[in-house]
Amino acid sequence: MIRYALSCVKDHSFDSWFQSADAFDKLHAAGMVSCAVCGTTEVQKSIMAPRVRTSDTEKPLSAPASPAEQAVKELREQVEANSENVGDNFVTEARAMHDGSAPERSIYGQAKIEDAKALVEDGVPVVPLPFGPNRKTN
Repeated sequence: MIRYALSCVKDHSFDSWFQSADAFDKLHAAGMVSCAVCGTTEVQKSIMAPRVRTSDTEKPLSAPASPAEQAVKELREQVEANSENVGDNFVTEARAMHDGSAPERSIYGQAKIEDAKALVEDGVPVVPLPFGPNRKTN
């Protein structure tokens, strides 16, 4: 196992463990490494110093760096625990629920910006989430 310090294009910093350096490279190339805060897959390795254990009571590996990051983390956990991830079918499912041809329920997933705008223009109640769609949590 190898632990990398990572950062995203929005300057969020976080740590993540990978089976190997090759595993990181493959996951990164496939777009499966995402920011733990905002979900972007524009992630890169940060400069790291060797880890030296200083006590038996160390902080968790990927603790949020700020109250805002903690709030986003909690929101993500709440959404994932209480909603259905419909993935790329989000627009179809949201429209079907709005039209009454599918049962109403809490859903989340991916939508292109133009499709999301069309839903809003048609009166379908949707809201963007402050984290990305990938299930992989770093």
